[in-house]
Amino acid sequence: MLSRFKNLFQIKHYSIFIICMLLIGTSVSITMPYLSLYGTSVIGMSTGAFGVFMAISSLTGVIANTMIANYSDTGMDRKWLILAAMLSSACGYASYIVFDSFLGLLLSVSFFNGLGAAAMPQMFAYAHESATESQSDDKTFAKSTLRSLFSLGFLIGPLIGTMLLAAFDYNGLFLGTTSIFILLSALVYFFLPKRKMANTPKLKVQKPTLFSEETKRLFLPFIAFIFLFSVIAINSMNTPLLIIHELNGTHADVGLMVGLCAGLEIPIMLVFGALSKKLSNHSLVMVSCLVGILYFMVLGISTASWQLIAAQILQATFVAVVLGNGLSYFSDYLPDSAGVAATVYANASTLGRLIGSLMGGFGAELAGFRYLNWLCVSVIFISFIVLLVKSPKAMEKMEEPRQMRIT
Repeated sequence: MLSRFKNLFQIKHYSIFIICMLLIGTSVSITMPYLSLYGTSVIGMSTGAFGVFMAISSLTGVIANTMIANYSDTGMDRKWLILAAMLSSACGYASYIVFDSFLGLLLSVSFFNGLGAAAMPQMFAYAHESATESQSDDKTFAKSTLRSLFSLGFLIGPLIGTMLLAAFDYNGLFLGTTSIFILLSALVYFFLPKRKMANTPKLKVQKPTLFSEETKRLFLPFIAFIFLFSVIAINSMNTPLLIIHELNGTHADVGLMVGLCAGLEIPIMLVFGALSKKLSNHSLVMVSCLVGILYFMVLGISTASWQLIAAQILQATFVAVVLGNGLSYFSDYLPDSAGVAATVYANASTLGRLIGSLMGGFGAELAGFRYLNWLCVSVIFISFIVLLVKSPKAMEKMEEPRQMRIT
């Protein structure tokens, strides 16, 4: 394993990717735990209005990602796309300092953070192309390592956010995140070269766009991943409430559960990234679905909070594969369109979390905290069936006509 880590640094600019992914995760998680408090207690939004605010912000990110991805693989310099997204995110978080009204924040944050949402998929696409140029045969492990560093940032960021909030109030919180995105912009500008298109072999091949026939064939896997991300969102919202209200657990139990899952998730993500040389990403995702079904079944029949804490090994495994191998799953289908593949994955994540938040809120009211877990079992099972039907052979079928198409 150590030698494989060392080999990753043979990929051009991989050290910059590592620093950037860690800083992106840290910057986002500095403010995330406090946004709802800021919106409701400082700006005066109702909880419903804050939900609308977050939903619109998320959807603008999907729209911006979709528009950018359609051109990102057709000759545009990926460096400038990433730089523009980083600066846009800096403006988005600075908007919280400038505006103190719902409408002002809604328009400004939705616009700037919507454009900024392209930073992650374009960074992954840049890394994928660098790995290709460097002739790396460990692309999945490389991307899983980068994704694990993003997750590591979520362990660091909340602590920094707590200190900034205590010392400088909310303005310090948002200024800290803005400063990190400005630092990221400087790193990209000074240390990442222009992303030239890779040389194509003898015959020029028309690369798939987001609305090409090749990409449309990923519609079912895209829906399946939306479902998988939705149950991840439901779990993060519902399980703490299940511990407190149904199992008579404590807030310490909740903290232990969350911390244990986050701590396990990173090494498991690295392990499954390494396993991709022996098992396909499709197979790993299928296995994760079965693990996820088992996890939510445990939640559905649990009688004590310690059972949920012990089950975090299952939850961490499920999440690690969906987050760590999911991007590579789509890249396997679109190996020559890194930007499109990363955007399909990113949009599935955003839409899944949005739908999951809504399902978690209404589902808990209608079915209760415990029975909501059985809904999650059903959703993952549907995803499993969809992915089972969409076999990897479909990838081979789509490659043949694409290779024959000459411009």
